Amino acid sequence: MSDIQVGRLTLRETQAMSESAYQGWSLHISGIEVCPLVTRDEVWARFDGALGSQDALVPVIFQEKQERNGYYTVLSSSGDVLDRKRQGITEISWKLSLQRHGPDSDVDLESRLIGATRQNDFNQVGERWSAPSIGAYGYYTGATQPALLTRSGADGPITVFRGVPAGVNPRWGCDIEHYLRGRVKILTEGTERVGTGHPLRADQWELSNGLARVRPLSGGSLEVASFTNGRWHGKKWRVQVGAEQITRWQSAGVLRNDLEQCVIRLTALRSPVGRAYLDVTLRRGSRIVECWLQRGDSGPISVYLTEPETLTDSTSYAVRGSDDADGNRVVVGSARHFDLHSAGGLTKTNATTLDCWLGVVADGGSAIAGDRATDLQAQYIGAIPEVVAAVRR
Repeated sequence: MSDIQVGRLTLRETQAMSESAYQGWSLHISGIEVCPLVTRDEVWARFDGALGSQDALVPVIFQEKQERNGYYTVLSSSGDVLDRKRQGITEISWKLSLQRHGPDSDVDLESRLIGATRQNDFNQVGERWSAPSIGAYGYYTGATQPALLTRSGADGPITVFRGVPAGVNPRWGCDIEHYLRGRVKILTEGTERVGTGHPLRADQWELSNGLARVRPLSGGSLEVASFTNGRWHGKKWRVQVGAEQITRWQSAGVLRNDLEQCVIRLTALRSPVGRAYLDVTLRRGSRIVECWLQRGDSGPISVYLTEPETLTDSTSYAVRGSDDADGNRVVVGSARHFDLHSAGGLTKTNATTLDCWLGVVADGGSAIAGDRATDLQAQYIGAIPEVVAAVRR
């Protein structure tokens, strides 16, 4: 049995396909996924993934029809489900229509840096930066070249381009087999999710880009781990709204799920009524996790370390003054004024929202340019959602 790789999604490759040249070169493929040939969870994951790939730019890799390998955009997706539980059979049929851009040797990827500097209380100008796939080549920004920073992650070394010129959309090439490397991904129960339609267990999910990783822990806290010196090192963070420490997340949902950026929204119920939301965001190539915490009314709101550490307030961020046992220094920052929490973190007295970023200064006092606390703050202030498009060379 052969497979076809459509972005992050693996589907069965069938013998037949059709193509058309009306208003662009389109490829039309279809197939059937059956349980028990694969597990029931896998059948549904493939079905949700096929529908969740709508409008996505994807590399497509055939095992048999390799002449049609290349970059495509998913124009439409649909499927049918036949569930015969008594017989233990679940069958889905899927259909995808793809717009062909061309083979990887003839296509550039374009990083469109949209928006301006994040509004902040410190008159800071954010850093324009971009991180293409691991294995990307020919990064082009015109006459002005950005600075290069290489970060070593669990997926391999990823290059971050700093100081991208204003008004320029960088272009770069990438072999299709490398396009997914270094991506941001959402895992639940060991399976990577495609699109935003998948259910997430509030107590069992993982958000990772190979450099930073977030997981829920018992008691409502979050583990933010950093990959340094060849392994993961975690810090536990607590969220508090008013006098209530959040001890349990009631729900988790996906707001955004693509290779460049993923966002998970967590919801906690408050006593006696009300709720709090926490949006957790991770970008490709970033060492920090971005958080947006909000409550319905105004009052105290905090994010702080479960195991206290002494941090120094540096106005727009707070950082540990010495290296920890892992050789790093925990750091937390915000785009808005805050007070330093006694356990190490941020707090506001009368607020409805709190934005912050969490992470570590990798290698502590020996951190290289681009990974120091001031650099991480500038990259957060300049964090701009990134959309990738395919263009002919």
